[in-house]
Amino acid sequence: MRRTARLLSGSALAVAATGLLTAPAHSAGTGGLEVYPSSVVPGDRVTVNTSACADGGTAQGDAGAVGAGAFTLAPSAHERDAIGQFRVPPSAQPGTYEITAACAGGGRKVTGDLVVTLTSQRQPVHPRGSVKTGVGGALGPDPVQTAAGVAALAVAAAGGTWLLHRRARGDGI
Repeated sequence: MRRTARLLSGSALAVAATGLLTAPAHSAGTGGLEVYPSSVVPGDRVTVNTSACADGGTAQGDAGAVGAGAFTLAPSAHERDAIGQFRVPPSAQPGTYEITAACAGGGRKVTGDLVVTLTSQRQPVHPRGSVKTGVGGALGPDPVQTAAGVAALAVAAAGGTWLLHRRARGDGI
């Protein structure tokens, strides 16, 4: 029993150590290009930022894949990121596009994805039609089913009244 516990503990420690050694490569804060919003409709403005271009660094962005062309990322006070903007052209087709930026100092290249859709996710979609929940409401599309529901309620009310009346008279229920 102890041998199995040691084997399992050793395996767990090995997996944890491997995870700790590889984690800094993915979460060092100098990641890729962040795209806001990540999903847009043609004609929307997009903001991109990156912390990969050292403190106060600039970058040259390229949104040519979506048809927007080149743009500049300038240093900002917000977490020392380089930030830039571009507008998605109205002629852009739906799909996923890779947006790139090359840092001015060192030439480091970072990428991010932009999804172009035909409907905006920010606008609420209002439901249409009636709710399909069975018999329907009082103003439902089927008057026969509505009449049957009203009749069932009337019978239940009459039966309940009759039972309460018998109990009050003492006829024994």
